[in-house]
Amino acid sequence: MLKNIVLLLLIFAIFGVTALIAPTFASGYNLDIMARWTGLYGIMAIGAAFVIIAGGIDLSMGSMVALVGVQFGILINDQQMNPYAAMVIVLVGAMLIGLGYGLLITKLKLQPFVVTLCGLLVLRSVARYLAHDDKISNFVTPDGGTDIAYLTSADFLWIPLPLWMLLILGVLSALVLNKTTFGRYLKALGNNEQAARYSGINTDWITIAAYMVCSLMAGISAILFAIDLNSVGPNEAGTFYELYAIAAAVLGGCSLRGGTGSIVGVILGTAILRELYQAIETLQVSELEGTVIGIVILAGVIADEIIRRVVDARRRKQEAAAASG
Repeated sequence: MLKNIVLLLLIFAIFGVTALIAPTFASGYNLDIMARWTGLYGIMAIGAAFVIIAGGIDLSMGSMVALVGVQFGILINDQQMNPYAAMVIVLVGAMLIGLGYGLLITKLKLQPFVVTLCGLLVLRSVARYLAHDDKISNFVTPDGGTDIAYLTSADFLWIPLPLWMLLILGVLSALVLNKTTFGRYLKALGNNEQAARYSGINTDWITIAAYMVCSLMAGISAILFAIDLNSVGPNEAGTFYELYAIAAAVLGGCSLRGGTGSIVGVILGTAILRELYQAIETLQVSELEGTVIGIVILAGVIADEIIRRVVDARRRKQEAAAASG
């Protein structure tokens, strides 16, 4: 809770300082962009959080965005499929990819880093092959006359649809993580896989489920990105998006060691990253984008290490006091 309050205060601090330097930062246009893209990236960050809490990592989320976006565009534009039917098909495909990751990691005992790094390369390559290296633009409904960009362009109560989607999925994810047996098992797996297995938890299927959730969230983000931009290019779509997702999760309190994480923190971490990005664009120092992401990830890892050492030291002190007493 304390960390979430700190993140919230940091959001206001960044906003206030940037608005003082560049008043246009507080314009309605900028606020709408930040809200919309916080929603788009935040959904993917929630998926990353599930895998990180389980003690894994997924480096292929950006390529997943490209592949699902390309598939979605092909089904709508070339196959003239109903957009909602196309969404179901591509999301099922994304979950099957997550299933494949989970099986390779649990049954063949491959390292998540290696499996998802290969996925990063393979998925991007398949997306390029399917799209023939061309950008797919101007998504239309089967009648060929209606642009479907309205699906994300509409606001409800002045809040963009992607942000509403993030809030809804965030609530559902928080309930799953904190109020269900699966959520408890997921944290137990991340804390100590061997102990979780000895306690009777089917750690293999928990791991598989985590990667399927991550792939599903990446797929949902891909659809929203494609519709929001009304185009998807296999080469540029999703590039480095996995870094944003991982950085948001780490900044929001997910330990790269596994076992801990907060959905509220992940959403706040995403908001901070998008706010920083928008601040960089407003101040016209876009060359520093990579620097900011790198510093955020490093700061999150350093904070995690410091907290771990403090907790370990406190536990040892309590154990020593109990033994002496």
